[in-house]
Amino acid sequence: MDAVLRDGEIHVGGDARQRFHDSRGYGRPLEGDRIALAPVEAAHLLYRGDLDTVSGQGFQEFLTTREPGFGPRFLVYVDLRDRGFYLSPARAGWVQTERDSDEFAAIDFVVYPRGKGPRDGEIAYRVTVVGERAEIRAASLTSGVLAVVDEEGDLTYLEVSGFDPRGETEFDPDEAAMGTLLDDRVLVWNPPESLHEDGFYGQPLAGRGATHEVLHLSLLEAADLAARGILQLESGDGFERLLERGRTVEGERFDRRLRIYRTLRDRAAVPRTGFKFGADFRVYRAVESASELGHSEFLVRVRPPDHVFGPRDLALDVRMAQGVRKRMVFALNGANGEQTRWLAVGRLTP
Repeated sequence: MDAVLRDGEIHVGGDARQRFHDSRGYGRPLEGDRIALAPVEAAHLLYRGDLDTVSGQGFQEFLTTREPGFGPRFLVYVDLRDRGFYLSPARAGWVQTERDSDEFAAIDFVVYPRGKGPRDGEIAYRVTVVGERAEIRAASLTSGVLAVVDEEGDLTYLEVSGFDPRGETEFDPDEAAMGTLLDDRVLVWNPPESLHEDGFYGQPLAGRGATHEVLHLSLLEAADLAARGILQLESGDGFERLLERGRTVEGERFDRRLRIYRTLRDRAAVPRTGFKFGADFRVYRAVESASELGHSEFLVRVRPPDHVFGPRDLALDVRMAQGVRKRMVFALNGANGEQTRWLAVGRLTP
């Protein structure tokens, strides 16, 4: 069977509608039994031998004369078809849904649930195809699937979704604390027991032969407690001094991380340093007590809203998080108090 290229579409006659569209989900219907195929659909049918030529071009010539970026999209299309999915290019006329077609402008494919097709109006995944060297702007990340094609043609699927970091840990301190600012941390002498045991703030500085009760706080923890009126510094000042010290050691990154730290605390979650996991925070949703601590549930990286991700970095973060049984979460937050966008990114096997 042969096809003809017309205005960026491939038109096929004969019994194409019944053979390709109705039974196998390719293309969109035209008048009679004719259908229009997107180039990637035509390439797949050429690849399978269901089409012989497109305007005289066989599979090799058709594939190698496409526009830049066609190769990765074709590899993803083939993979999803091999996994048993029907899918359509995200373009007007192909996706039969009541939703506004504008929502598909930034994606490459709409994938239907197994056993469903274009006429059913149900969508399983919205897929955007990127190469491993692509730049992914944080502002463009929305709920959906990133299909990353590496230089050897292997595929990694990353699912992006909105995220609610809310926790279940309520903390009501029974007394205030006094601390000493020491470089980039604060030491609390004879701290209230509840500060660490119930609120899970700080780390006891204790060991064999210790004769003092000291609680070691990070600058973020100390600034949060000072802003809540729970901590004072022996020097008589508090939050502003801690903020100044934080900006000295971290620059504007400190303000951004403090904003996220305080947001997590306000939402009854408990953030702790994520340094060992290459993240800003590891976060516990529920803490009964520091002595009966479970596993943190997710890792947080704080990024500005104009951050540009690399697919390799995303894949590395996700693999690290899943390797320690946690979710990878990005908090996109500006330095001027803009509303934070929370996005979770994880590996997906379609």
